[in-house]
Amino acid sequence: MKYLLILALTGLFPIQILAGPTPPLIMAPAYILQDFHSGQVLMERNADKRINPASLTKLMTAYLVFEQLKTGKVRLSDTVRVSKKAWKMKGSRMFIEVDTRISVELLLQGLIISSGNDASVALAEYIGGTEEAFVTLMNKQADTLDLTNTHFVNSSGLTAEYHYSSVRDLMILAQTLIQKFPEYYHWYSMREFTYNKILQKNRNKLLWHDTSIDGMKTGYTQAAGYCLVASAQRGKMRLISVIVGASSKKERIRDSGSMLDYGFRFFETYRPFQAQQVLDTQRIWQGNKDKLPLGLDKPLYVTVPKGQYKQLNAQLHIEKHIMAPVSAGNTYGALKIRLDDKIILERPLVALSPVAEGNVWDSLIDSILLFFIKKL
Repeated sequence: MKYLLILALTGLFPIQILAGPTPPLIMAPAYILQDFHSGQVLMERNADKRINPASLTKLMTAYLVFEQLKTGKVRLSDTVRVSKKAWKMKGSRMFIEVDTRISVELLLQGLIISSGNDASVALAEYIGGTEEAFVTLMNKQADTLDLTNTHFVNSSGLTAEYHYSSVRDLMILAQTLIQKFPEYYHWYSMREFTYNKILQKNRNKLLWHDTSIDGMKTGYTQAAGYCLVASAQRGKMRLISVIVGASSKKERIRDSGSMLDYGFRFFETYRPFQAQQVLDTQRIWQGNKDKLPLGLDKPLYVTVPKGQYKQLNAQLHIEKHIMAPVSAGNTYGALKIRLDDKIILERPLVALSPVAEGNVWDSLIDSILLFFIKKL
């Protein structure tokens, strides 16, 4: 990779959709394909348009349950009493019965594998006290994740006014869920489970078509059409696709598979820089040290069309005259990755270690030096 240092801080640029070979024709009204590690978009259509998410809503329902499990506020072995409201839910169900007690673990399987609306409400009531209170938590989490085109009204995804999302927001949600809760992700790859002597199969039929596909979630309502978030890993590369509004189960499976095949066939992902790797060392003024190491707080992955990795150009745009004190993690520039003179990826350049203010003598000497440097 070519490497160029530019000592001037410029404004941030939006990441562009990565240009590649002609993508497959997808009939659905909205879709997106993205690399999991780099976050780069390989193809999209109407990615920010508000859509009815149907049962893709349950990604957020599961997210909040996973968060409660991770913090220890809820355990998989906890038992939940099934309310009449949960029992009466229409649509897809795992067939829980009113006033019975069922473990959080089984309810999660019913939520994820058989897309149970009854399981969704039972979990929502257990976490939030009521489904309405749980929905408030869903919307707060959507704000935290910066899902700007998302608003929830229920935990199941049944059609309701002001219940909406976008394929980009659903992509962000799916990506974050996998990153943050890898210990629970395996449920999305389970093809079936049995509850109350009823065998229930995963509605994501891609799991039977391609062994590299290991999740995530289907959805359907008359208003939303057939929807699918799918994730697949081949080698070290993971892709996530989101498709909504397909006209049939067959179409959502075919088009999701086509999108994933396209991404794996024509693109590749690398990790050129690691977290905390020193990319440059800058002079720092009026500090108890005179050198400041700069780098990235997270590893940087980049996705490119196959065969073009060596054509990448990495540029450091660094703020002039960095002054102490400095805290580790403060931003002092940006690393920009270019391909064919277009910025395809950008990450903040941060201080890798703190620098405290120097003594009076250090400050005086540096003030004099800076005065003459700025005059030049």
